[in-house]
Order: sequence, then structure tokens, then C-alpha cells
Amino acid sequence: MRIFTASLATETNTFSPVPTDRASFEQAFYAGPGAHPETPTLCSAPIPVLRRRARRDGFTLIEGTAAWAEPGGLVRTDVYEALRDEILEQLRAALPVDGVVLGLHGAMVARDIDDCEGDLLARVRDLVGPNVVIAAELDPHSHLTAKRVAAADILAAFLEFPHTDFVERAEHVVDLALAACRGEIRPAISTCDCRMVDVFPTDREPTRSFVARMRDLQGRDGVLSVSLIHGFMAADVPEMGTQILVVTDDAPAAGDRLASTLAQEVRGMRGTTIMPLVDLETLIGQVRAAPADPRPFVVADVWDNPGGGVAGDATAALSALIAAGLASIGVATIWDPVAAAFCLAAGPGTVMPLRFGGKAGPASGPPIDAEVQVLATDAAAWQSFGSSRVPLGPSAVVRLVGTEIDVILNTNRTQTFEPDVFSNLGLDPAGKQVLLVKSTNHFSAGFAPIAREIVYLGVEGIYPNDPRTTPYRKLTRPIWPRDPGA
Repeated sequence: MRIFTASLATETNTFSPVPTDRASFEQAFYAGPGAHPETPTLCSAPIPVLRRRARRDGFTLIEGTAAWAEPGGLVRTDVYEALRDEILEQLRAALPVDGVVLGLHGAMVARDIDDCEGDLLARVRDLVGPNVVIAAELDPHSHLTAKRVAAADILAAFLEFPHTDFVERAEHVVDLALAACRGEIRPAISTCDCRMVDVFPTDREPTRSFVARMRDLQGRDGVLSVSLIHGFMAADVPEMGTQILVVTDDAPAAGDRLASTLAQEVRGMRGTTIMPLVDLETLIGQVRAAPADPRPFVVADVWDNPGGGVAGDATAALSALIAAGLASIGVATIWDPVAAAFCLAAGPGTVMPLRFGGKAGPASGPPIDAEVQVLATDAAAWQSFGSSRVPLGPSAVVRLVGTEIDVILNTNRTQTFEPDVFSNLGLDPAGKQVLLVKSTNHFSAGFAPIAREIVYLGVEGIYPNDPRTTPYRKLTRPIWPRDPGA
């Protein structure tokens, strides 16, 4: 048995001013054939999973390129096409194969191509023909288009948000793909459009119970896989929105019925799933009124999350906390390659005036001007995300003179995942009154054990978070809440 695998992924915020070019992939993660590390990354986890399985089971694995860019704005068309064609040429050279297993995200948009994953999968199908198994792992913050469903035999998304199960779901996709290649199952995909888009953190109800229901359905009565595609509301594409994805063993009619039933359950949760958001005034009052506790408030600046494609250099939250007189704060991170470069050049111990943040555009707010001391620098800083490493690039920690306000300035845009984003740079995250993190919900699994409380801060104007007012042009079908009667 011969299996080909590769990965091409990013998440595109079509409203973001941050362009995505070839360097965006090479800075974040790029591995040529056979060069993928043993540790998985978020969207390339099928590759190391298949590598282990091939050693155990004795089939031939042909590895192609794996590339990931941090979420940002539109991908240059020539960049997407070059990476796509690189993988297609590797597949062509590997033929004949029994199966193709891809690690994708599902929300990549190029300037001239709304559905990059559908384009890639359709071209893979054209190359391998109708009888080769094609499987892919997706992020739930994706677009489940008819084109990709038609091209694939097996699609499955992570179930958890935060995405703590991306390796588990890679193993799930690989299990199904290998079983299909051996002729043990005949997968059939069913979908149902929920005609809505919402935010579905799975570490809280009601989504927590819905995830448990999806898991319970798998492996019973011919149901092979169930996924909730959350959708990605920061993308202006025709098929944006929440959908149910079911894979059955040659039972498409039963799969259609189950997908429809689950879609109605999801529609019944409309408006009840998003984490509670507070404004700056409420946050400051809450921190000031809190009784003494050695543990920090962990405050998520949810709409300035680089994981949603924005710059991650907004200053409104930090400026308000400084103005309120809060003097013990850790910030992870503010994306500012220029300020980080100045600090690396100056070196630890330097006291200097520094302007940082507020560079990407009006939504980022004005920059912060302060006298700072450079506490630490690292030319190759990183943080954990589960079992993978996420590069921050050349980074520095600066302290505002006269305070205990410490800010991580990074070069590679990335959201905050784990407390070691602080400790790897010499900071004790548990020693602060407030930890301000740029993330929506992926941080919660790592930070919950050290937090006195997690607070979700909603600063408007950075991320297109309200479909009722977002200026979509390509989204033409009615979906809730944009269309209340949808």
C-alpha cells in the first residue's frame, strides 16, 4: 500500500491589512519532503501520525511539503499556486498511490481564489482518479464548500476549541483513510448547512455537551465521523458559515438524516455559545474591586487575536490598564518587529525610550511611547501549543520604567497559547496581577491552572466580529444573525 501525505494551511481574514506572502509560510512553518519534525503542528499532524503508522504497519509513505502561515490577510495568488503546484508535482512523482491524506486548515483564501482547499483537493482528484482514497483533516474554523466535499472521500475537523485534540483527530482521519484503502469501509460524506455563524468554545456549555454527543455517535450504526464546522466569520466567501459534517460507511441517506438532526440542534444553540465579553471599564472595575489573591487575572483581548488574522499590535487594552494605574501586568504579545529589533540591538539591561504597537492601521490604535528597560532578548523565542512549538521569532521583553508592566514584543505574529510564552523569556506569569493575552480561546487550556479568573475582553473595531454589520460582498445566502429569519 502506498500513501501520499502533505499539508498546506493558513486561515485568511479577508478584511485584514496583513498580507500573506511566501515569507509568511517560511517564517511560520515550512518543511520539504521528509523534513517534517517528529513533533506535529496544528495542521500537519497527519504527517507524523502516518510516519509512525507506516513504521508499524509496513506500508510505503511518501511525504510531500508541509507549509503553514500564521493567519493573516489574503494570500498572494502566485504564492498559493506555487505551493499547491509543488505538492501536486510531488504527488505526480509518487503515483500510483492508494491514498492521499492531507493536513489542511479550510479557510485559506487567495486574492483570486475563494476556495483554495477545494481547488487543491479537486486537482488532487484529477491526478489520482476516482478510485484513490482522498482524506483531509480540517480546522473547524473553516468553510465546508461543495467543491471540497465532492473531491474528498473523508473529511474531519478538530472537535475541540481550544484545539487540544488536533493530534487525536489526525489519528482519527488516518485510521479511516487506511481502513478505506484496505477496502474495510466505503466512506460517504453528508453535510447540512446550519444557516448561521457563531463562536463555539468547547470548554463551556452548551457546546461542551454537543461535542460529547458527536463523540458518542462515532463508531456506532455505521457512523464513522462527525464534525461541527464552526465557520470563520472574518472571511468574505460565498460558503462561510456553520455546517455539520458526517461521514458514514456507505450510508449516505442515514448520514443526511443525522446531519440534518444535528444541524437543528446547533441552530437551537444560537446566541448562547460565545463566552461572556466585558468592556474595558468593567474589566478595570473588576480588577480593582477584587480581594487579594496571588493568582493573576488572565485577560483575553479576544478581537486582537493574531490567530484570527489581525495584526496583534492593538494598544487600546494595555493603554487603558496603564491609565487606570494598574502596575503589575504581563503582556503576551504585541507584534512589533521594529521595536523588537531595536531591543535586540540594544541588549538586556538597556534603558531607552521606545515606541511600540499601533502600527498596522487605524484599528490598532496609537502607539505607546514609554521609557523602558530591556529585560531579556531571544533571537529564536518560542511557546508551546500542546506537543508542538510555535516560533515567536526574534523577541524581547521590556519593562515600563517605574512599574512592573512587562511586555513581550515579537517578530513572528502568533496568538498566545501557553504560559511558557512568559517563562521561556524569564518572566513568572503567576507573579502578575493581570496577564493580558492576545487570543480568543486557545489560551484557556494552558492558563486556566494558574488563573484566579479568566476574563474575555471585547475591544471593538479590530476584528469583524458582528456578521450583522460586516460588509460581506460574496456572502449571498441568508445566515443568522445577519438575517434574523434565516
